[in-house]
Amino acid sequence: MKGTATFCSFAGIGKRLLYVVIVVGVLFTPHSAHANDPLVLGLATSLSSLEGRESYKAAQMAVDEINSWGGVQIGQTRRDLHIESVDLGGHLPDISIQEAVSTFEHFIQTRHIDALIVGPFRSEVFLAALDVLDKYKVPMISSIAMSHASEYMVLKNKDQYKYHFRTCLDSKYLANYLVEVMKFLQDTLGCSKVSIMIQDVAWARTTASLVMKLYLQRSEWTVVGLNSFSSKAVTYASELKEAKARGADIILAIFDSSKSIHLVHQWSDMNSEALLFGFISPLVGSKAWSSYGEAIAGTLNLVFELGNIPSLKYYPSTRFYNAYKRAYGQEIQSGHGPAPSYEAVYILKQAIEKTDSLDPDILIKAIEHTDRLGVMGRVRFHQGHQVVFGQDPHEASLACVFQWTQDGERKVVYPPSIAEGEIIQRE
Repeated sequence: MKGTATFCSFAGIGKRLLYVVIVVGVLFTPHSAHANDPLVLGLATSLSSLEGRESYKAAQMAVDEINSWGGVQIGQTRRDLHIESVDLGGHLPDISIQEAVSTFEHFIQTRHIDALIVGPFRSEVFLAALDVLDKYKVPMISSIAMSHASEYMVLKNKDQYKYHFRTCLDSKYLANYLVEVMKFLQDTLGCSKVSIMIQDVAWARTTASLVMKLYLQRSEWTVVGLNSFSSKAVTYASELKEAKARGADIILAIFDSSKSIHLVHQWSDMNSEALLFGFISPLVGSKAWSSYGEAIAGTLNLVFELGNIPSLKYYPSTRFYNAYKRAYGQEIQSGHGPAPSYEAVYILKQAIEKTDSLDPDILIKAIEHTDRLGVMGRVRFHQGHQVVFGQDPHEASLACVFQWTQDGERKVVYPPSIAEGEIIQRE
């Protein structure tokens, strides 16, 4: 009997020790969250790209602002935000789609992430990564990749792709802006012939295709050339000469490659009378004039999201632009990514505070009902989880077009709601 009692005593102690071990294990497991732990935003993108670096900085600025005000309120507690980042390298030609997606998945697997922001750079990587979101049930608000296909995926199979939202311009809205500006140029300057030159990547090909199908093939415009170039191309002279010979009024250029500055120099050297219009990444930032000088005068460039350039007629964009300059000692140089990345952090803050929850299925319902006046204009999502873009910053988010003046200033010339002057034709 004594032996039995002794055994039972040790068994009781063993159970208590096991309970203590379990409790301690739960309390100190690296993936457990406490009331005072920070909320973790995973920032996965191509950090070595200009857009990726500046999007990271804009998101970090939003985090710093929110934390300085006490963090995010969840129930009776306040928690700071914290960014964990990873460089997917998806914009680099030697990084495969599979490699970038594997890095993305490993990042989610090994970090305790409450939500994702910015997202993959290239659309090819971005689309392949959407299945990973469903696998791990993590909401992501992306702000760089532009493929319109993600919206069809959400609409067609919302249960599978409901965790993705996008705050930046997509390829369809980009095409719509290009079309509206083409109409504007036809109405105000009498332009009627266009030569299209694009980088041979998915977003640029899709955009050009949409412009052709939605407008040019149904309008009085004459397309005198359609050429695509590799991301490494440095020679555009023969295509520019052909455009000039065929009387092009507009050269519609769509490039995010740094090499595309050679197109601008060759256009300038040729003294082409055609307006160079579109998106050429090296021309966007304020430093472009000090780098390239008068060669870029007269060019028209589309900034994908207001806030990446300030507007005299919409103060929130200027406030954001100036705050970024104060925070980092330099102005935003990319035309795509920073402003919507900043907005993504505030959208998540509002959704968390509205629901008092980090449950992804609860959060996405709140994100769907976002309605705020942000740095890009009014921020709302349509059913495909894409932010709505339009012409009036009080009704929708905005892209805008600026023209480099002869004295090296960027002047917003479109849309009319925020235009600071008229478009000047090349002499």
